[in-house]
Amino acid sequence: MAWLKTSIGRLRVIGFWEGVSFLVLLGIAMPLKYVWGEPGAVRVVGMAHGLLFMLYVWAAIKAALEHSWNWKRTGLVLLASLLPAGPFVVDAKLLRQPAA
Repeated sequence: MAWLKTSIGRLRVIGFWEGVSFLVLLGIAMPLKYVWGEPGAVRVVGMAHGLLFMLYVWAAIKAALEHSWNWKRTGLVLLASLLPAGPFVVDAKLLRQPAA
């Protein structure tokens, strides 16, 4: 669990779960609600995703401040939380390499 000791490690873990929750919300919970009339999944997954979204934003800002990221890098990391697979792309392209 050494990856939880750094702000980047925490951001990567939270980003993974935020991305998974977003995909589950869009791919499973929303069809259950709008196709089959079962809104319970949206309530549960939506709440979990909302919490993970807020944690992701907090972790991104904390990492940006700690590592003195420029506005572009910080903005891209934050923008990723709004896209369904964004956290996975940011993890692969920006978080696995040190800031330039």
